Amino acid sequence: MAHPEEYPQLPPGFRFGTSTAAYQVEGAAQEDGRGTSVWDTFTAEPGRVVDGSSGAVACDHYHRFAEDVALMKRLGTTGYRFSVAWPRIQPTGRGAVEQRGLDFYDRLVDELLAAGVQPMATLFHWDLPQALEDDGGWLNRDTVERFADYATIVGQCLGDRVEHWVPVNEPNVVTLMGYGIGMHAPGKTMMFEALPVAHHLLLAHGRAVVALREAGASSVGCANNHAPMWPASDDPADVGATKLFDAVWNALFLEPMLLGRYPVDLQPLLEAHVREGDLATIRQPLDFYGVNYYNPMKIGAAAEDAELPFEFRELVGYPVTDFGWPVVPDALREWLIMFRARFRAALPPIIITESGCSYGMGPDADGVVDDQPRIDYLRSHVQAVAEAVQRGVDVRGYYAWSLIDNFEWSEGYTQRFGLVHVDYETQARTPKRSFEWYADLIRAQTPGRG
Repeated sequence: MAHPEEYPQLPPGFRFGTSTAAYQVEGAAQEDGRGTSVWDTFTAEPGRVVDGSSGAVACDHYHRFAEDVALMKRLGTTGYRFSVAWPRIQPTGRGAVEQRGLDFYDRLVDELLAAGVQPMATLFHWDLPQALEDDGGWLNRDTVERFADYATIVGQCLGDRVEHWVPVNEPNVVTLMGYGIGMHAPGKTMMFEALPVAHHLLLAHGRAVVALREAGASSVGCANNHAPMWPASDDPADVGATKLFDAVWNALFLEPMLLGRYPVDLQPLLEAHVREGDLATIRQPLDFYGVNYYNPMKIGAAAEDAELPFEFRELVGYPVTDFGWPVVPDALREWLIMFRARFRAALPPIIITESGCSYGMGPDADGVVDDQPRIDYLRSHVQAVAEAVQRGVDVRGYYAWSLIDNFEWSEGYTQRFGLVHVDYETQARTPKRSFEWYADLIRAQTPGRG
């Protein structure tokens, strides 16, 4: 083990964890009464997923969760963020509860607690029951009511044991990727007409916060994907396009949750969908603000005849992951510092609810997965968080994405984000060198455990 001073230093009590999502790891898609989700439907359509795969089997976590929790215990993490699959609890998104689905999460939570790992449960990580999508999905305001009912069911079952709750994972990604440009389920291409989806997801967040608290949840927050926006040039057109996309990607979700209002530039596009009291519902007091961070985005003005007024430009001069994403840890530090400076008293403590990288190396002849680039990524991003904390930003935890390699949405199994390598043929788990590094990092923060 390296000397502790070689590792980023965080305050006592700082929580190190890992994250996953139900559709990406569980498999068992046709078992124990689970209903069909939009991702089951989406992956069955030819051309939707790069390698033609689905999450039908994924990492078989549904049957192997005890093995995966044992890996967490070995890693030394004291937090695990997972998601509950709505179609396991209510196969059609409404009505009767499938007890076998609830029982699975009951067993998972008990297993985690027995291993000294505190659960963080996400209620919606993109796997909407297909029956609700057939009725309009997140374009239909009634889905908010159904989600509030579902939050009550899960909260009453697990609220006494789950430390932290996240109602909705990355509502911006669902809105833009799922309904705006169609790269994710349900695959709609509505462009700016997808904005009602954002409002309904935010409203669902607010209703779920209330429902979870009523069910006894002690800590409820969010998990919003945030990216610093960098204009392609000083040209006013590029700067303006960047400000607009910043509003769509970041402020559209930040401002309602923290300030109870929509960004002024987007208000006219949302007015028809906002009813009296909606923004008060969305602006629930939060116990933590979850930030999912991967990379900054470079934005330029699009051509006049383009469908959208902004376009993504390549961010040159930085190393990239196997996904092609730039590795810019300084952007995380700066974003956290600016976030605190802008929102101050309105901002609850922050948890990095996801941060990670895709590198595809597998086991060598000796069974070693030498993923040094992932170690470099984790070291630099945890260091960025440590520097933000030293500057006065109240960050309480870092949850690495992901515990294990898994189904990466429209990229299928072509991207590997895990600290643990998964052989999808045999389901064999092989901890990577990054796993050992993360374990050493955690030990270095915990006097007496080394």
